[in-house]
Amino acid sequence: MSSRAAAKTKPTDHQTARPARLLAWYDRHRRTLPWRAAAGERADPYRVWLSEIMLQQTTVRAVGPYFEKFMSRWPDVTALGRASLDDVLRMWAGLGYYSRARNLHACAVAVMDDHGGVFPDTEDGLRGLPGIGAYTAAAIAAIAFDRRTMPVDGNIERVVTRLYAIEEALPQAKPLIKEMAATLLGPSRAGDEKSRAGDSAQALMDLGATICTPKKPACALCPLNDDCTGRIRGDQETFPRKAPKKSGALRRGAAFVVTRGGELLVRSRPEKGLLGGMTEVPGSQWLAGQEDAAALAQAPELKGVTRWHRKTGVVTHVFTHFPLELVVYTASVPSRTRAPDGMRWVPVATLDGEAFPNVMRKVITHGLDL
Repeated sequence: MSSRAAAKTKPTDHQTARPARLLAWYDRHRRTLPWRAAAGERADPYRVWLSEIMLQQTTVRAVGPYFEKFMSRWPDVTALGRASLDDVLRMWAGLGYYSRARNLHACAVAVMDDHGGVFPDTEDGLRGLPGIGAYTAAAIAAIAFDRRTMPVDGNIERVVTRLYAIEEALPQAKPLIKEMAATLLGPSRAGDEKSRAGDSAQALMDLGATICTPKKPACALCPLNDDCTGRIRGDQETFPRKAPKKSGALRRGAAFVVTRGGELLVRSRPEKGLLGGMTEVPGSQWLAGQEDAAALAQAPELKGVTRWHRKTGVVTHVFTHFPLELVVYTASVPSRTRAPDGMRWVPVATLDGEAFPNVMRKVITHGLDL
């Protein structure tokens, strides 16, 4: 049976029982997460929103410590909205995909200024906020407000494509996956659109994270295994189908680690674009096929620098759309050397408090032999 045909087939008894089996499993095996409300408690929209932004393209394990730090520093959306963007970026440093941090701050300001510090409780209202797209709006609406909607993350995609053996490849399959995922919402009560929708979504997320894993899924423990098409066929690990990834061309550049006694020369990247607003050491453009000589010619002009010392080896980093190689050059300047326009000196002893992205921390470690 094709995926489209499966979507149009009249539900079987197995299919109508799935939501109840899923929720019963969740009630016994739900994960304990720092942002998740305890069973029977109302979810805090701020915690749900903060976690969903952090979890975009990041693992639960990586997010946990950052979530706790943010909650300790800014316990509600108004506190976060009153913070400076620089402070938010510093706290975010190391978590990656830094546009999320800028959107996080902009969203907090919007909720504080335009909504009296209270998150909208509908998908449409949530989508009007900075940094909240279709998935995040559905996740917050379902989990925080129990709106009858099913967000679809990577875990849910995997469960649904295996359950229904959806042959269409991602991303083209996303509309069908969302349609079929909605069948796993529990029935709504008469006159009430709220019926543990948030628990249904979190149950599928937990199922994908702990049972229906990418490799070697524990099908024997799955509450939906009786009529999972992928399991019955024996090809469950091949789902979801994915189109081949296109890898970007290698980009090359140079980074310049300049010290003045116990200080390091840094600058801030432009607010818009890759790593927007983050702190970096001065460097060349990152270009495909760039020669070392061309990159070295883009070194900052500093009095007292007569020679750049090239460090052995290169710093490598992989971004979403391209890999990067940076040659690192170092130099030391006299104690009274002024920073070029747009740059500043910061104490090496306080570098941990700067909003350096991971690639820059690699560069500094390489350049200073830390």
